[in-house]
Amino acid sequence: MTRQIRNIAIIAHVDHGKTTMVDQLLRQSGTFADHEKIVDTVMDNNAIERERGITIQAKKSAVSREGTQNKILDTPGHPDVGG
Repeated sequence: MTRQIRNIAIIAHVDHGKTTMVDQLLRQSGTFADHEKIVDTVMDNNAIERERGITIQAKKSAVSREGTQNKILDTPGHPDVGG
């Protein structure tokens, strides 16, 4: 049995909802258990990113759905903080 893999890169300018979209994909995919306490910004994991509301370093995650693994790359939106 072969496993299908999809690679997705989220690329857009700053303040266009890239990280918010990835956060919602993780929530809707059932990645988190019902009893887990989840912060508003799952992908922004350091204090500066949460305080400023921007993504400074690219981050990766993955969700599985119906036998397909979707690998997601969330990128910074501004060239000054490209990581």
